[in-house]
Amino acid sequence: MLSIIGPSLLIVAGVSFLLANLGMHHINEGFVGVYYRNGALLKGYGSPGLNFMIPFITSVKEVQVTLQTDEVQQVPCGTSGGVMIYFDRVEVVNILSEDAVESTVRRYTVDYDKPLIFQKVHHELNQFCSSHTLQEVYIDYFDRIDEDLKTALEKDLNKMAPGLEVLSVRVTKPVIPRTIQENYEKMEAEKTKFLIAIEHQHVIEKEAETERKRAVIDAEKHAEVEKVRNLAKIAAKESEKTIEDIQNQMFLDKQRARVDAEYYSQKMLAEGNKLKLTKEYLQLMQYQSVGRNTKVYFGPDIPTMFHPSTAFGDVNSNTLEQGSVSEEGEETLCGEECIAK
Repeated sequence: MLSIIGPSLLIVAGVSFLLANLGMHHINEGFVGVYYRNGALLKGYGSPGLNFMIPFITSVKEVQVTLQTDEVQQVPCGTSGGVMIYFDRVEVVNILSEDAVESTVRRYTVDYDKPLIFQKVHHELNQFCSSHTLQEVYIDYFDRIDEDLKTALEKDLNKMAPGLEVLSVRVTKPVIPRTIQENYEKMEAEKTKFLIAIEHQHVIEKEAETERKRAVIDAEKHAEVEKVRNLAKIAAKESEKTIEDIQNQMFLDKQRARVDAEYYSQKMLAEGNKLKLTKEYLQLMQYQSVGRNTKVYFGPDIPTMFHPSTAFGDVNSNTLEQGSVSEEGEETLCGEECIAK
């Protein structure tokens, strides 16, 4: 009996160990695991790391919940004019929230990006091309395709898969037929020449404007220099006038002082002379005058030289007419002594 139980236990242990190994699995970081049992999606998901499941009847698939970039390649597109073009690559950067993994996978499977990203990109690009001409798609509106496509994807995903978020969209330049491409290249070449000509014209205009401004600046500089020189001349003339006015004023003050001094001197002299007009002073002056007179008169009488009211009042006034001059030519007064001689 023991010989039968022992091998059975070993077999059971071996089978259990084998089943445990088959049911053990790991999920990578940045992903979560969704489980299917007999083809039906189970609730919940497995986190990154080591996980267990029932082997053979349960399967696991990983779903990325970090930032990922889906590349949609070779998207055909027909313009409103009937020209078929191709977008070589469209890159859609998106991220799926962990909370929306189960609902998104249940509705769109683990390949949710095919209907929600790839097919939507094809649809939106064809919608855009069909309503615009080749010129608009290839040249005029190409810079807004990225934003328009991102807006359209976000609008649909908010309804269809709320947990899936589109962060950015990048669209490459579409590939157009070779003949049209050559025409566009020629047009771009002509446009480039035209822009170069316009730019050259702008350069010439700028140079002319610069020359005009330089001439204006030079004229203003010369005008300022002349203004400064004129102001300097005016200041010099004003200084000369001020100096001349000062000199004239000094001359007038000097002349006025001289006249005042002379006036004062004459006034003082007149007052002094007035004070001298006394009887005694007049007699002194008479004596001095007689002393300076060297005439000698000869005759029977000495001439009367002074007014009778003076000290010689006894001499007759006509005596002055009877004098004579000596041989030496000096005038001398002489009395009876001269007559006796």
